[in-house]
Amino acid sequence: MDLLRELEQYVPWNGQEARDREEFLRRLRAGGDLYARENPAAHLTVSAWMVSADRRQVLMAYHNLYGSWAWLGGHADGERDLLSAALREVREESGLERVRPVSEDIYSLEILAVNGHEKRGQYVPSHLHLNVTYLLEADPAEPVHCKPDENSRVGWFSPEEAVAASSEPWFQERIYKKLNAKLAGFF
Repeated sequence: MDLLRELEQYVPWNGQEARDREEFLRRLRAGGDLYARENPAAHLTVSAWMVSADRRQVLMAYHNLYGSWAWLGGHADGERDLLSAALREVREESGLERVRPVSEDIYSLEILAVNGHEKRGQYVPSHLHLNVTYLLEADPAEPVHCKPDENSRVGWFSPEEAVAASSEPWFQERIYKKLNAKLAGFF
């Protein structure tokens, strides 16, 4: 299914998701390549709320760019199958090999403002990440490792500890707590 149809069928969890969904739809219908990060104003990204099968643990990575523990994910980079992009990002950032979707449906939507920053010696101007989140699972007993050019640590936390580990208040209050609240429907 293409993203436009998925978003049209997606039932928002709260007001933030409802408003963000409308903006996703507006931008997709207007055209322009949102799948490539070369779009300077806004482009698609994917994230994974990576949980254990019993939903008692969440995998986070300490992202060097933001200086905070955070969910795993990255840019779509031209990939139109966003679930595949999320699976790829988790494997790259954590070293996990056996990652599977809890559901193939979109788990959450967010539009995230990214401040201008330096990345690999190049200035990246401020822009928006049109972020699609998927609920994925893996076995916490499987070994993990960091991806040194992006993160310096990877580890499992209880859902509450995952929220507390982040040093970004917006993500704690508006994103990670929401993702944990939604987990109740997946036990």
